[in-house]
Amino acid sequence: MTTFSMIVIIFLIGASIAVSVIRNLLGAIIVFMVYSLTMAVLWQQLNAPDLAITEAAVGAGITTLLFVFTLRRVGGGGK
Repeated sequence: MTTFSMIVIIFLIGASIAVSVIRNLLGAIIVFMVYSLTMAVLWQQLNAPDLAITEAAVGAGITTLLFVFTLRRVGGGGK
């Protein structure tokens, strides 16, 4: 593994812990989006471009939008 891949994996571990710990729901959604984009970069580094595109589109794109719309619908996102 290259140094870049190791840094990305450490960042992924940190982001996954941050999503679990953050109390602000909108903040957790944003960190989840960053996690998905970072995972897409890792898939690209592992020479799996089809998985990278899918992760970026579904994980960071559609899922994040659905989470944000749901959060606005239920009136969350405050504290």
